[in-house]
Formats: sequence, C-alpha cells, structure tokens
Amino acid sequence: MTQVGLIRHGSTLWNKTGRVQGLTDNPLDEDGRREAQLLGKWLSGQQWDRIYASDLVRARETAEIIAAELGISKIEIDPRLREMNAGQIEGTTEEERLSKWGHGWKELELGLEAPDLGMERGAACITEIADRHKGESILIVSHGVLLYHSLRKLVPGLSNRMDLGNTAFTVLAREGGVWSCSLYNGNKHLNEF
Repeated sequence: MTQVGLIRHGSTLWNKTGRVQGLTDNPLDEDGRREAQLLGKWLSGQQWDRIYASDLVRARETAEIIAAELGISKIEIDPRLREMNAGQIEGTTEEERLSKWGHGWKELELGLEAPDLGMERGAACITEIADRHKGESILIVSHGVLLYHSLRKLVPGLSNRMDLGNTAFTVLAREGGVWSCSLYNGNKHLNEF
C-alpha cells in the first residue's frame, strides 16, 4: 500500500485579506511558517519517506519547514502541483470582483483555468508520484483549489466543499489502483497554535 499525505501550504498575507492567489508567487507569512512547523512536529511521530511540492514559494517554503522537522533532506519539486490559474481575478477580493464585474462575475470568461483541467492535472500528478514510489509514504505540498479538484477525481464524493484550510492534512492510500481517504482536511496540529 502506498500512502500519500496531501498538504495545503501555510497561510499568506493574501489568504488573510481574501485575495485570490492563483499563480502569484507569494511567500508564507509568520503564521504560515508557524503552521508548517506545527504540522512538521505533529508528523514527526510518523514515518514519511519523501516530500514533493509545487514550485510556487508558499508551497516550497511549507515543504522546507516540514522536511526540516522530519529530517528529509531533499524536496522534489513538480510544477504540475501549482495552484490553478486564476486569470483576471488573481489578486482581487470578492468586493473588488463585484465592483468590477458585478454579481455575475463567475459566469464571465475571465481566463481562469477550468476546474476539470486542474482536476486532471493534479490527479494525474499525484497518481504518477504514488506509482513511482509504490509502498512508500509520501507528502505532497500543494494548493487549496488544485487539491480540492484533484480529490474530486481521486476519491469521488469525498467532499463537495472547497474548505481545505492552511496546512490542512489529508491522507490517502492507494492499493490495487484504488484510492481511499482516512483523513480529510485535518488540522489537529494547529491546536497548539
């Protein structure tokens, strides 16, 4: 059995101000670094063999902090784990979107990556990583929207809410080509925060 721990990156200033990040390469804020450290400490009592991350700095930095806590020396970067492209809404708040495009902004063509494309990209990447490291326990640090849509493909019916919190931890297992989920959107590590 192959185990995969999916992690959303730690918090950023844009998370706190409600701005859509998309591909904008924002760093973690102090809270985000502390969240990653708490998750790393919580995971240190478990066996994890390797860690992958998106190439965007907020995911890489989260992975670096966790890897340091776990004694994992190498972080493997995969750009397919990047957040979905948010097109013209990138950097905006809901209030700014309503002001600029009105209440029907979600129906407009604003250059966003289609959910199904993100779902296929993310799910294929996660599956490929799991197949490459059969029988291992692998951590993957990525982004909320991409992870949500990837999980829709890997474990249909798991959740219909895009509610993955910063440093949320989701555990999947793959056996015989079938995915199962034993923990979704876990945040127990933040109780010490």
